[in-house]
Order: sequence, then C-alpha cells, then structure tokens
Amino acid sequence: MTMVAFNGIFLSANGLFMLVAPETWYYAVPGVTETGFYNQHFIRDIGIIQLFLSVAFGIGMFRSERRIGLWAAATLWLSAHAVFHLWEVAVGICSPSAILRDFAGVSLPAIFGAMLTLWAIRQAHAAKAACA
Repeated sequence: MTMVAFNGIFLSANGLFMLVAPETWYYAVPGVTETGFYNQHFIRDIGIIQLFLSVAFGIGMFRSERRIGLWAAATLWLSAHAVFHLWEVAVGICSPSAILRDFAGVSLPAIFGAMLTLWAIRQAHAAKAACA
C-alpha cells in the first residue's frame, strides 16, 4: 500500500498547493514556466482534479469493492497526462530532459496507478476463484 499512500499524499499535497497558491506553485515547480503562461484558473482546475484523484486512491484503499473502478478512473487521467508530456517531447515542444524532470510528478503516479489497478484486478479474481 506504499504506492497508494504515495499517490494519495502526493496528489492531495500538489492539488492543495495548486488551489491555495497557484502563482507560487507555477514558479516553484521545475519546468512549469516552460510549458506556457501563468493561468491561475487553469492551475486551480488541475488542482481540483489532483484532489479528486487523491480521494479516489484513498477511498479505494479502504473500500475494496470500489477499488478497481476508482483506481482505474484515476489512472486513466494520470496516464493520459503522462502520455501528453511524452508527446510534447516527441513533437519538440519540450526537450528530452523534460522526461526525467517530470518523472516523479507525472509518470510515477501513472505507473503506480497502473500497477495498483492491475493488483486490484488480480485480487478480485483471486477472491472470486476462492469463493467458487
């Protein structure tokens, strides 16, 4: 459950930071200023999404019957976000160094989410097989 804790804590902390101090967040997070102009509304929108994702991982940790749906939905967004970052590098918007710079905050939550969702699916199948 360490990966769940990482995603829950990271996403909620980042989301709260984005909501409470969007301009500070914009200048404090490495590489963000290279992706476009400061937009308070956009940063807060993403902060809200980050909070919803953290709630999905948190609820899924305690409600196994909801785990797959919650984690899969959160992981879908996290994965799309990570792929978008890779696309920006592929088309030359960002330099290849952005992949490493963004890894912990963008790719790692998506990877953890995918691993957690697959684990939850396996656990559900094992539980069904045990009951059969």
